[in-house]
Amino acid sequence: MKRGLLLIDRGSREREASEELEFICSKVKDNGDYVFTDFCFLEVEPPYIEDGIQKSLKQKIESLTIVPYFLYPGKKVKLAVSNVMKFQKDTDVKFLVTKPMSMHKILVSLVENRIAASLKKNGISTSKKNIDVLIIGHGSKDPNAQMSLNYVINGLQETYRNVSRCFLEIEKPDIFEGIKNCERDDPEVLVIVFYFLHEGAHVKTDINNDLKPALENSNLNKVCITKHLGTDEKMIDLIIERAKEVENAN
Repeated sequence: MKRGLLLIDRGSREREASEELEFICSKVKDNGDYVFTDFCFLEVEPPYIEDGIQKSLKQKIESLTIVPYFLYPGKKVKLAVSNVMKFQKDTDVKFLVTKPMSMHKILVSLVENRIAASLKKNGISTSKKNIDVLIIGHGSKDPNAQMSLNYVINGLQETYRNVSRCFLEIEKPDIFEGIKNCERDDPEVLVIVFYFLHEGAHVKTDINNDLKPALENSNLNKVCITKHLGTDEKMIDLIIERAKEVENAN
């Protein structure tokens, strides 16, 4: 069967986000069994979902695997899926919709990759049991989003001394509180994980507006900051794994 794959991202005006999605689609096409891969955006700017679907249906494919490219399940994922399925009735191409990028062991491995890369970059070599980890997430009112982040934290807790979290907005603790909480645990090394898919405005600007003053006012000694999740090979693996779950069931 000739398959296509379409990523649906929330949307960003940052050039880096589109460049990352282009790279990811290229790698998924190379590593997966697809004749066509592309991305579109739920909101913010084109290509929107309608653009992505129309382009996909012009390809010589029999089925289209649609991947909600979101770290958390919730309203945005549901909206993306409902918008996509409006087009199913007008085509013989079969739509298969995957789960989002959450609640999977590959995601835990991806975060560990980011932690290891940050430690290496900073020339730090010590037992993982001496390392504290602080994950900075976006924040959401949806309990499913909290469950998704808990899955990653639980997956890391056996490996590192302490694993905690804070949020850019919406939820507590905020970034200032998160740093204060870590400070009380007196870590030998603190690794801060940017738990975001893209190098968008949140990663480039918004987090640092709070994180830099919070660190400057702390007594933390060794602090490493990871890259966002981005284009790690594990993310490519996760997308293909999610796709195969629905493809093998149909």
